[in-house]
Amino acid sequence: MPGIDNTAMFKLSYGLFVLTTKDSDKTNGCIINTCMQVTDNPKQICVCVNKANYTAELISKSKEFCVSILATSVPFAVFERFGFQSGRNIDKFDGFSDYALTESGLPYLTKNCNAYLVATVKQEIDCGSHFMFIAELAEAVKLNDETSVTYEYYFANIKPKPQPEKKKGYVCKICGYVHEGEELPPDFVCPWCKHPASDFEPLK
Repeated sequence: MPGIDNTAMFKLSYGLFVLTTKDSDKTNGCIINTCMQVTDNPKQICVCVNKANYTAELISKSKEFCVSILATSVPFAVFERFGFQSGRNIDKFDGFSDYALTESGLPYLTKNCNAYLVATVKQEIDCGSHFMFIAELAEAVKLNDETSVTYEYYFANIKPKPQPEKKKGYVCKICGYVHEGEELPPDFVCPWCKHPASDFEPLK
C-alpha cells in the first residue's frame, strides 16, 4: 500500500490541481488553485473549494479527497473537462482514460500530473464563498520529476490566446479598398479607384 513520500510534498506550489472525490454512486472532480501543507506531525494539508462547486458538496459528505498535482505538460482539454463544466449531472471521468484509482478508490490523474495526495477531512471551515477542508494525509505519491504548472505558465503556454474577430467584407483587387459587410451591392463602385463590384473579392 502506498505511504507518504515526502518528495511528493515538494510538488506543492502556487499551482493548479485536480481535486477528486466520490460518494456511493458518483465520482467528481474540479480544478483548484489552493493546496498547501499546514502541519507536519501529523501531516495535514488544506484545500479551498467554492461552495457552488459540486465537488465541495461531495467532500462534505464523503470526508475524503485526492489531489492530482498538475504538471506543465497538461493540455487545455483537462481544464475544459474539470474546470469549465458542471459535474452535478455528469460523471467527469466518463470517457476519460488517463486516470487510475487510489487504494481507497478515489481517481487520480496518471498523465499530466507529477504527484497525487490522498487525505481524510478532519475539519471543515466555512469561509463565506468557499469551504476550507483541513485533512490528514493517507497517501502521498510522486509520479515523476516534471515541473508543477503555475498560473503564470497556464496563461502563457496553455490557455488558448484570443483570436481577433474575422472581418466580413470584400476587398478591391485594384486598389485594396475594403468594403465591410455580408454583401456587396452589384452596383457598388469603389470610392477610391472607381472600379465596379466585379473587381472586388471576398476577404480571406
